[in-house]
Amino acid sequence: MTRPSSPSSARLRRLLGAGLLLALAGCSILEQKPKERATQYAPDPRVQADASWPNADWQLSLTPPTAARVIDSLRIAVRPAPNEMQVYKGASWAKPPGEMLQDALLRALEDSGRIDAVARQGSGVAADYKLVLDLRRFESDYGNGEALPSATIEVSAKLLHNRDQKIAAQRTFVQRQAASTTAVPDVVAAFDGALASLTREMGGWILTSGNAHEQAEHPRGTQR
Repeated sequence: MTRPSSPSSARLRRLLGAGLLLALAGCSILEQKPKERATQYAPDPRVQADASWPNADWQLSLTPPTAARVIDSLRIAVRPAPNEMQVYKGASWAKPPGEMLQDALLRALEDSGRIDAVARQGSGVAADYKLVLDLRRFESDYGNGEALPSATIEVSAKLLHNRDQKIAAQRTFVQRQAASTTAVPDVVAAFDGALASLTREMGGWILTSGNAHEQAEHPRGTQR
């Protein structure tokens, strides 16, 4: 005759069974394949000074660009339709677009040798002017149903005179460069080209606008 199980032994068996199920579930989790890491892309255009860029005997500081979170993100934004925003799967920027823009401008102006001094804000340079940037677009855009996307960058720029905080010049810049295919590496190459063109255009505008304001503030023959 089999002795009936006591309530305590039945409860023990249930606990052991639950523990075994948890252990098996843990093994299943451990055996899952790790998620694939996103490929990081880092556009790094090297912009040569244009022959038309003037020399400037004043100093400039660059403030960190402002931008909406979806724009200044490590995810690569793509606009498949005018009112739709997505991101490329398995791809990301190595650094945010705002940082890429500031780095490209700083390097281009420094390497040009056309300006007395240029540095990031807070570096200790006693700048005469400050560049304020609002990054409005940094996206792969298919426009109105185009077969290939275009790397699109839009920036609103203001050049402020530090002494009185008045706007010396302001302008909105837009650059679009079509990708050769829809593949992410080709889209990134288009961004590299668009960023280079934008940097070259902005560099010349900064130097010319600052010089024009200096001339208006200190005409020839007057003391600065």
